[in-house]
Amino acid sequence: MRVMDGVDAGELRRAYEAVLAEVDAGGFGPPGDGELSAEQIVAHLAANDELMSEATEAVLAGSPFAYYDLETIHRPQLDALVSECGGLDGLAALLRATSQKLCLLAERLGPAAETPVDTVLREGFDLDVDESLPWGRALDLHTRVHLPMHLAQLRALRRQPHLA
Repeated sequence: MRVMDGVDAGELRRAYEAVLAEVDAGGFGPPGDGELSAEQIVAHLAANDELMSEATEAVLAGSPFAYYDLETIHRPQLDALVSECGGLDGLAALLRATSQKLCLLAERLGPAAETPVDTVLREGFDLDVDESLPWGRALDLHTRVHLPMHLAQLRALRRQPHLA
């Protein structure tokens, strides 16, 4: 297992496995006002994986890159992705593919994990970054903060059994 700036690819894989297990369990209820649905959360993660993979490929190629994860986004784009994938099952398949690609790229980083990348991460009150970070550190934040935060959101959407 290769360590990349304090994060190993195994830890990244385990974080995705936890999210995907939650998605596979299903049973999500509607979101609260202003919250994302389970489908929108999975669409966001898949779209974000694509951005992170592009940044990782650029780092591996020695090209300059800036990474922006815009949580406030793009609900129309998320909804279009939900529609395109046909719902949660299709989105789960997409997330499996995008997360696998990102994990494989992360395994290849090695010393390139120290490459500084202009990074913007804004997710609620839990994560607010707007600076140049070593790319391995951005992946570490994704593993330790971003994925667990969305896992918690998915768990909160789980339908509660009606109490008698």
